[in-house]
Amino acid sequence: MAGFQGPSIPNPMALAGPGGIDAAIALGQDLDGSALPPAMLALYQEVMERENGRARSGVTKSMRNRIVRTGAKHFDQTTLDARLRDAGWEGLKDKEIAFFYG
Repeated sequence: MAGFQGPSIPNPMALAGPGGIDAAIALGQDLDGSALPPAMLALYQEVMERENGRARSGVTKSMRNRIVRTGAKHFDQTTLDARLRDAGWEGLKDKEIAFFYG
């Protein structure tokens, strides 16, 4: 079918947060409705399949990793470090500070 692009995202702004990104990827579209390149989708799917099969070391460690990765976008270094410690985790590690704040 020439010109068929599959289902489209009805309201791209409704796709907020990680779930919205997952929904857009499943449709093969960016949030603006443009098609994602097939090679990018294939690589993403391969990496996610491998990640889904990887053994985990524990939920709290995974939670902390996600908080650091995402929290660094939303909190300054001092705030994120204090929030981690207040929640019962160790504070930011030197390598995390270098990577996210360096």
